[in-house]
Amino acid sequence: MQSAAIPAGARGATCPCRHPVRRATTRAMAKLHFNYSTMNAGKSTVLLQASHNYIERGMQTCLLTARLDDRAGPGRIESRIGIGADADTFAPGDDLFARIRDRLADGPCDCVLVDEAQFLDPAQVWQLARAVDDLGVPVMCFGLRVDFRGQLFPGSAALLALADEMREVRTICHCGRKATMVVRKGPDGEVLTDGDQVVIGGNERYVSLCRRHWREATGDRDPT
Repeated sequence: MQSAAIPAGARGATCPCRHPVRRATTRAMAKLHFNYSTMNAGKSTVLLQASHNYIERGMQTCLLTARLDDRAGPGRIESRIGIGADADTFAPGDDLFARIRDRLADGPCDCVLVDEAQFLDPAQVWQLARAVDDLGVPVMCFGLRVDFRGQLFPGSAALLALADEMREVRTICHCGRKATMVVRKGPDGEVLTDGDQVVIGGNERYVSLCRRHWREATGDRDPT
């Protein structure tokens, strides 16, 4: 698992007398981050660790996750290794800039962390970017890059276009190569190559593969 760093603008500083000083995040320091990967790479684990890092330093975070993914329960982010946290939820059409503005009006918030960010719509990604620029709060998004057909999710495409910083959370294919793709399996275990872009599921439905083995699994490459 990769370590989760706190964005530079939110780290503590030290005054000349060596007493720790909490430095306010400025608009110039706040950034929109996109941490992307394929399935089962540990994105939620990294998000929860990043939130813990803030809280451990006496800071406050706001967690958001997609309302449609309720595998861990409504408004809940959980990692496959057993850690979790409650979160607010978002759905298509929600105004996330207004949500963050209202949250800041209620009290300090040092970072907004968004799980399942592939389910954002492009307008919501712009809202997050405006929250970074206009409200001065860092936003860290975690999500899938591509779907089972190898196509970008609209939210991920917008994040790739707008994010100030991007980072890949890596996992591996069964062959040992880096996994960058994902296949979807039907109830019979056969790989599907068509269907709705969004079908919620976990290990029983999705498998992460390198591009070569994704092509083999989807019939785009002769395994011999």
